[in-house]
Amino acid sequence: MRARALLAAALASGGLILAAQGAWIPAKAALAQALLARAFARGLETGAPVRPWPAADTRPVARIAFPTLGEAHIALAGSSGQALAFGPGHVEGTPEAGEPGIAVYAAHRDTQFRSLGRLVPGDPVEVRRLDGRVVRFRVTGRRIVRFDQSGLDPAAPGRRLALVTCWPLDALGPGPERLVVEAVAKEDPGVGPGGSPR
Repeated sequence: MRARALLAAALASGGLILAAQGAWIPAKAALAQALLARAFARGLETGAPVRPWPAADTRPVARIAFPTLGEAHIALAGSSGQALAFGPGHVEGTPEAGEPGIAVYAAHRDTQFRSLGRLVPGDPVEVRRLDGRVVRFRVTGRRIVRFDQSGLDPAAPGRRLALVTCWPLDALGPGPERLVVEAVAKEDPGVGPGGSPR
């Protein structure tokens, strides 16, 4: 009887630990977004990047809003695993949103980009950059790709946006596929219907 009680207590403790670990990542991301929003607001006021906390090795560079979903997230410079633990990351080597080429932002599917699969063609996406410029995009489509075969060229013609997260959205472990949601700047005269270059 005592062995059963000890086994039950051990299993219950293990379950609580796993539950706490599962809740930790979203909780950490939510807290970080509050600190990032404050640092981003200060950066807009001062015109210079502001670290969200003293030990941060990155800084907020943009605010990405999905008006139809009622969501907005502060994006960080870089897409390292450490940066993505706190928010979407602006992928290195890609232009700022609204500049010529494809600006790429990546985030985890269980935090800020968990709703990415609900965006449909025609939905608006707004990116407010650190310089205060707001760039409005329109979703043109989405596709599933292997992590190493996105086909995204940062120097492609037009002013585009790609939002990337792991696929499938409801998976528990890592996988080799990514969901890519693509959008085009609304004021981009070099893009024809359906997001194709003219």
